[in-house]
Amino acid sequence: MVKAIVPLPALLVLLPALWWFFRDTWRALDQEATTYRAQLAAEGRTDYRPYVALALCAALLTLQEYYGGRTGYDEFVRPVLAKLEVHHRKIHLFRYDVLYGFAWWAATRVAGYVAPLGLWKVCFPRDSVLDMGFRGRGFFSHLWIYGLFLALVVPLMLIVSREPDFGAYYPFYRESSRSWFDLLVWESMYFAQFFALEIFFRGFLLGALRHSFGSGAIFVMAVPYCMIHYGKPFLEANGAIVAGIALGSLSMKTKSIYQGFLVHITVAGLMDWLALMHRHAIPKVFWPPG
Repeated sequence: MVKAIVPLPALLVLLPALWWFFRDTWRALDQEATTYRAQLAAEGRTDYRPYVALALCAALLTLQEYYGGRTGYDEFVRPVLAKLEVHHRKIHLFRYDVLYGFAWWAATRVAGYVAPLGLWKVCFPRDSVLDMGFRGRGFFSHLWIYGLFLALVVPLMLIVSREPDFGAYYPFYRESSRSWFDLLVWESMYFAQFFALEIFFRGFLLGALRHSFGSGAIFVMAVPYCMIHYGKPFLEANGAIVAGIALGSLSMKTKSIYQGFLVHITVAGLMDWLALMHRHAIPKVFWPPG
């Protein structure tokens, strides 16, 4: 029961802190949205961007949930690999079956998170995709925020990493400890899907919603972002609420997704490493045993 109610007071402390740190950014977003909505009302027009963006979000996350995991791999990919292995023994399906499954998972995430950008250009050809978090100007001037985020998050991770459910959950790819090859390939796929995730949540969704919703776009984005963490350890799913708001605000402040991506892969990589270290499962050989 204590574990179940701990996140609530934590949120009551952290959310005002986020407001204080990002209040100028939120205020500027609200002023921009107020001006935009007034202009639309004066012209008698409707902004269809929220309708399209949120419908795409719901459809995309549903497809990923039902077909982007092991079920989709077993149905679509594994039978093809089994046939190819008859003629190409280097596939080694028995040895790498689990890794291939995660490759499918990562590929469906990357493709699914990036595809809406192309669909968006079809629906709204005048919108610039670069404005959805891809601007790099001012990257180095905001690196101190990246350092600040890590200074706050890393001590908490060191504490949480000793929880039994944490060590039992990470890394997702259970055979990461088998060899450095397994671990490095897994982390590469893991980081690639994180970059695509940042493109979708902190780039696409915020870029599509900010003009109509103002700072509310950050909180709208944080809802599906929190929900994709269901199934992970309880405290981490709750932490995703704060992380979604913080990384969304950071993206709006810096006008780019790159700092958030750095935070994400640093935390994710460290979580995997800590879990392996606590289990005394750091790889000892480069290639997996034959």
